[in-house]
Amino acid sequence: MFKAQDIIQSKTGGPKMVVLRVEGETLWSARLDDAEQKEINVAADSVNLYHEEGDFGVC
Repeated sequence: MFKAQDIIQSKTGGPKMVVLRVEGETLWSARLDDAEQKEINVAADSVNLYHEEGDFGVC
């Protein structure tokens, strides 16, 4: 379901993260605001693809 470069977020909220690699049900990711891209492993079933809420880009 997930692939490298997907933007994800924990189902309970928190910072946006980018998927670096996928190993089975484990996603190796890094926070988007982390210049060093420290790897964080998360379970695939604990996150969703990131999406913005509301009407963005509409003037």
